[in-house]
Amino acid sequence: MSRDTAAEQLNKYKSSLQGEPPVLLTGNGAPISQKMASLTAGSKGPMLLQDFVYLDEMAHFDRERIPERVVHAKGAGAFGYFEVTHDISKYSRAKIFSGIGKRTPLAVRFSTVGGESGSADTVRDPRGFAVKFYTEEGIWDLVGNNTPIFFIKDPLFFPSFIHTQKRNPATHLKDMDMFWDFISLRAETTHQVMFLFSDRGIPDGYRHMNGYGSHTFKLINDKNEMVYCKFHYKTDQGIKNILAEKAGELSGSDPDYSIRDLYNAIAEGRYPTWTFYVQIMNPKEAESFKWNPFDLTKIWPHKDFPLIPVGKIVLDKNPENYFQDVEQLAFDPAHFVPGIGPSPDKMLQGRLFAYGDTHRHRLGPNHLQLPVNCPYKVISAMNYQRDGFMPIHNQGGAPNYFPNSFSGPQQCPAVKEPPFTVSGTCDRHEPENEDDFGQATTFYREILDCEAKSRLVNNLVGSLKGASTFIVERAVRNFTKVDADLGRQLTDGLRKAGKPINMTGKSANL
Repeated sequence: MSRDTAAEQLNKYKSSLQGEPPVLLTGNGAPISQKMASLTAGSKGPMLLQDFVYLDEMAHFDRERIPERVVHAKGAGAFGYFEVTHDISKYSRAKIFSGIGKRTPLAVRFSTVGGESGSADTVRDPRGFAVKFYTEEGIWDLVGNNTPIFFIKDPLFFPSFIHTQKRNPATHLKDMDMFWDFISLRAETTHQVMFLFSDRGIPDGYRHMNGYGSHTFKLINDKNEMVYCKFHYKTDQGIKNILAEKAGELSGSDPDYSIRDLYNAIAEGRYPTWTFYVQIMNPKEAESFKWNPFDLTKIWPHKDFPLIPVGKIVLDKNPENYFQDVEQLAFDPAHFVPGIGPSPDKMLQGRLFAYGDTHRHRLGPNHLQLPVNCPYKVISAMNYQRDGFMPIHNQGGAPNYFPNSFSGPQQCPAVKEPPFTVSGTCDRHEPENEDDFGQATTFYREILDCEAKSRLVNNLVGSLKGASTFIVERAVRNFTKVDADLGRQLTDGLRKAGKPINMTGKSANL
């Protein structure tokens, strides 16, 4: 029976070895004479404490699992490069964009969001699409998703939102009341929820979906002029999605469908690629834009801010070892390089702290010294950080305080960003008069065809029917504000599914 490339990995490894297999060693490098039995007092006797071969392996085995990612726990990774195809130096002085044809090594991690590490790849869930660029100015991490928007606009709600995607703390089961209660109480989620329950909610593997930086960022050029931007990376393989019935089958028959598909494509030379674009908005446009341009629940219309091509993302190398190259791969939205920076986007501002903090918890304070995370194109990272668990590069005898008189690393004024003005009262400002439904209406009416609308309704009904009736009614009222027909179809579908909801009140567009 023929086997795919991933299934043949061990045979391929064996055939790649030259000569005899390597000598088996302990962790401290000593040869092991025999590993077929534990060291005991007689053939039936108890084990001896001096059995270092056993103790060395077991002590490591007890610690070989690190904490699972709280979000994006299951994923696939690959390596490749970014190649510049169009000049955008008028917008950014970042050296990664400094010349057409320039290539920068990168790593990508794709992931599902809500499930655990052992969950199925074909669940209805957003997909993470994180890119690590190894530039000569340091690491740039562009940490996004396969959708250009998100569920919430204020990071204060992020822990609660993620809790609703996880398990009920009492039952340890996924809970539709938790999910739909939060969603229906936060109308800003409507746009992303409609993406999630449309065909786009289950991509056909990772190669056939787009990626987005999602947030608004800043670009700074060599004249210290600033513009706002959004990053898009469009799949060159074409968009493909999986319908709910097929996804359910794959969850049972091949729960690692997306990981397998990516690995085999790269191993067989069918390298996936994405075309990389930016949207540009100048500060004056941002001041007068019809809604908050830093709102993560909304897109910038392409007719107003067209996509500008920049380059290509190419993935041409699989991980050599999953734990080493993917599980330890750590992305942080706070990792910028000169010429790229954050905007006032509240969700981005919250992530600037959260990601590095979780990596210090999972991997330790020196996680940026791990080979897969280190800025290896910089000669040697010099700063005033020392010690902690397992420092690989502890900077020898260099001073560990600043300022100093002993040739410690110095400041670099040349990379200073232009100042910007902030104003307003210091308060917990809730959104005011923001349209949470307008873009969702456009998505429903102008993007989805009749069959796609029908599948959206069926998918929503399939999920909503498991929630408490009062929550379902609140959710349907929100969807009715998107489009009256959507509300009517949901009401009819839920009643047919045995959910006797009673809808009252008029929608905004009845």
